[in-house]
Amino acid sequence: MSEFRPARREHAPIKVYCLPEERQMIASLAAATGLSLSAYLLAVGQGYLVSSRVDREQVRELALINGDLGRLGGLLKLWLTDEVRAMRHGVNDIRGLLHKIEARQEQMGALMASMSARTQEADA
Repeated sequence: MSEFRPARREHAPIKVYCLPEERQMIASLAAATGLSLSAYLLAVGQGYLVSSRVDREQVRELALINGDLGRLGGLLKLWLTDEVRAMRHGVNDIRGLLHKIEARQEQMGALMASMSARTQEADA
């Protein structure tokens, strides 16, 4: 059997007086975490560290870009196997591009790792 919990709406609210600018700032912070204003204030008031939803979305987007770069690099390597076609465009230029793609992937991986670590610290 599940334990019955009464709804919070059945209990008295806590009123907080603030200026319109303060309310707007709190509302924008709540929106950045993906929580309602009430849920955000309740979590912060209970001492929870709330993490930004934006960080998680950025990590996901970076992972997608990283995958796209990997596929592009794979296609370029496949293209390089056809020496006649590659010679027309300059093998050194293409290899330089491959090195740039690999360097960008390493930078993105480091950025994703640091963002992921910050998100885990905030969630702990």
